[in-house]
Amino acid sequence: MDKSKGNLEAEISKALTQWEKSYLGRGSLSVKSDILRDMIIVTLHRILTPAEYSLCKDKEGLLSIKKIRNSLVESGLEEINQIIFSLTGQEVISFHTDISTQTGERVMIFKLSGDLEKLLS
Repeated sequence: MDKSKGNLEAEISKALTQWEKSYLGRGSLSVKSDILRDMIIVTLHRILTPAEYSLCKDKEGLLSIKKIRNSLVESGLEEINQIIFSLTGQEVISFHTDISTQTGERVMIFKLSGDLEKLLS
C-alpha cells in the first residue's frame, strides 16, 4: 500500500465524517481514527444534539437515545463497510459501536480481514 498509516487514518476520519453528514444529516465535531493490527478504532466527538443531551437526563431517555443512534448507524453499515474496503482494501469482518450519553462520544471498531497495520509498515 502506498499510503502512510497517518494519511490513511486521516482519510478514514474524513470519509466517515462525510458519511455522517450525508446519511445522518449532521456530523461530529471531530473524528480520530487509529489503525491497530487488524482493527480500525474510530472516535467521534460531540455527536449528540442539545435536545438529545436533555433526553439523556433519565434512564429511559438515555436508553432510547443509545438505541436510536445505534440503529441509525447499523442501518448504514453496508455503506460504511464499503467505505472502509475502498480505502483499505480489507473486508470488514465485524463492527462494534457504542455511544457515551455523558460525553457525546461514539466509538466504532472495525475488525478487518487482515493485519492492516503490518501492511502499512
